[in-house]
Amino acid sequence: MGINPILALQGALGALTAMFVAGWAAAVAAVRRSPPATPSPATEARLPTLVEIGIGALTNFFDTLGIGSFATTTALFRFLRLVPDRIIPGTLNSGHTLPTVVQAFIYTTMVKVDVLTLFSLIIAAVLGAWLGAGIVASWPKRRVQIGMGVALLGAATLMLMTQLNLFPGGGDALGVRGIKLLIGVSVNFLLGALMSLGIGLYAPCMILVSLLGMNPTAAFPIMMGSCAFLMPVGSLRFIRERCYSLHAALGLAIGGIPGVLLAAYIVTSLPIHAVRWLVIVVVVYTAITMLRSALIEPPE
Repeated sequence: MGINPILALQGALGALTAMFVAGWAAAVAAVRRSPPATPSPATEARLPTLVEIGIGALTNFFDTLGIGSFATTTALFRFLRLVPDRIIPGTLNSGHTLPTVVQAFIYTTMVKVDVLTLFSLIIAAVLGAWLGAGIVASWPKRRVQIGMGVALLGAATLMLMTQLNLFPGGGDALGVRGIKLLIGVSVNFLLGALMSLGIGLYAPCMILVSLLGMNPTAAFPIMMGSCAFLMPVGSLRFIRERCYSLHAALGLAIGGIPGVLLAAYIVTSLPIHAVRWLVIVVVVYTAITMLRSALIEPPE
């Protein structure tokens, strides 16, 4: 009897996650052994606050229901002044990795999707994230602010178009082949790269799946599997470059896993349509303030 491809995928994800945890733990241990002469958020090895843990729980709760976590976390970080703009992308990627892995295990088990389509789009997203993280980690603050501001406006536009039903409703297919698969791979590579700017993959991936004529439900294992595989890869680059906030990322991870389990197994549904309107307003406001900061603040 052959190996179940979904179980093989989950096994690979488990191994990758173990490597991520080991790499992150090694980076933290190195900081504790030899604290740098000039401290930074990446070397501030203290416990996360209850606020940071609460943000992780709230944003990953809505993430599991399909809202996304990056834009909402960015808005809360900026409103509460918890994380400097330049290191928000690295903090989002590293902190949301473990909750996203939990989501991927849940939805690749619960929702059926074509294996070739799933694997191809996941691999494309991982390659895009690896390339993008290496670039963004070296950017100065102003460039990160402009990149995130523009990308947040793009994300808000996609959410608005979804709210107004301006995208096709999708079809019944659980996978694609030929030119449609090539398009899906190309777009998911780009979406994986954009994750490095702190822009979530969920909303655009769901739109991509619908435009390809697939069942929108099939987007859940694709988008969560893509993020679960790409985030450990990209996050380790941010951690290695010390381009993130250690305690804020730990808060997202600690609070995020219970938030995922609560949404997946207990609450399961909410009036998401109304919630998404609030998210759109918050994301647009955050994008405008991010771009304004890039224009008025002196460069580093």
